[in-house]
Formats: sequence, structure tokens, C-alpha cells
Amino acid sequence: MLDILFVTDFVCPYCLVAKVALEEALRETGLEAQVRVQPLELTPEPKERVDTCHDEERKKHYQILVEPARALGLDMKLPPAVCPRPYTRLAFEGLYYAQEKGLGERYADLVYRAYFEKELDIGELEVLCGIAGEAGLDVEGYRGALLRGTYTDKVKEETAYSRDVLQVSGVPTVYLDGKQVAVETYTKEEMIQILQQGQEASGGGFHCGVDGCG
Repeated sequence: MLDILFVTDFVCPYCLVAKVALEEALRETGLEAQVRVQPLELTPEPKERVDTCHDEERKKHYQILVEPARALGLDMKLPPAVCPRPYTRLAFEGLYYAQEKGLGERYADLVYRAYFEKELDIGELEVLCGIAGEAGLDVEGYRGALLRGTYTDKVKEETAYSRDVLQVSGVPTVYLDGKQVAVETYTKEEMIQILQQGQEASGGGFHCGVDGCG
């Protein structure tokens, strides 16, 4: 079984396209893999949030994702009309709650799509509670965990691990069996090739290319 560590933030469009392309590639190849989500908050609180809506250079870079996203059936807004870009600590705290309930993958997918397809502010507690309900989680249990800060320290620790130990500066950065290779096109076909080469070499992986999020 392949071990895949997916370093990500929910507000990174490259991450969503890479995630879905990877999922499709795994389905098509039939390869078994354990995919582990590793948080890297692009904007940790209280750092000033980024205005992606009026960043023309960033919008230009996003164009690399238009065709891959369409091929994967994603109706992405590049960027979403949520300005400035949300903090994601609460969303990651919710992910750890969802993982404990066996719904982490479902929850994460809905968080990405809420932001990039529905243009919802995933930094807001009530928006996240709605996502939790859609994922099949107990909303009041979810809300209580976030209000109590049950997973706050864990998110901070894991983000610090991504930055200080893995030394990741941009996302997505993905390790396959602990090793890396670059991804350039964010397509299912490229992911299939990466997975097959990684299996043959007993390692491999991909990290954020030039146009990834920071």
C-alpha cells in the first residue's frame, strides 16, 4: 500500500484539483493507498488575510487549473468571491473532529467545494456547521468541539510541523512513501504516471509546482 502525505490548505485551488486528480488516478489504477491530510495554514491567525479577488498576477497563475478542473468535473471559481481569503484553522479543527468520526474524507471534500464552488466563507463557524451537517456529522457535537478549541493545539502543532520540520512553504506538497517529484499539469493522467512510477521505484511523490499556493 502506498503512503501518501498530502500537505494542503482548504483555500488553495491547486490543492483541490490535485486532490481530485489523485483520487481519480487511484480509482483508475486500482492502487491501494493511505492518504493522510497534513495541514499548512497559508495565513495563520492573526496574520493579515490575503485579498485574492483583486490580485491579477494570482488570477493569471490560476489559469493553469481551468482545463484540468473542467476535465475533473469541478465548477471552480478562480478565485471565489470571498474577500479577503478566509482563515482555515477552524476548518482544520473540524477535520480532526470528522476524522475521529470516520468522515474526514467526506468533510474535507465538502470544505474545499464550499469555498471554490459555492463561494462560501469557510472561516465562519456557521458555514462550517452547515458543512458538518452535510457530511453527516453531529452538528452540535461539532460546534461544541470548535467552540471549546478541542483541536486548536493540534492544528497549530501540525502546521508548525509542516513549516519547520517538513519545511513546506507552499501547497500542495505531497509525499509518496516519503519522497517527492514535481507536478506540473494537475491532471488525472499526470497523477496516474506519478503513482505508477512511484510504485515501480518504491517511492515518489509530488509537490507544489511554480504556480502553487503560498
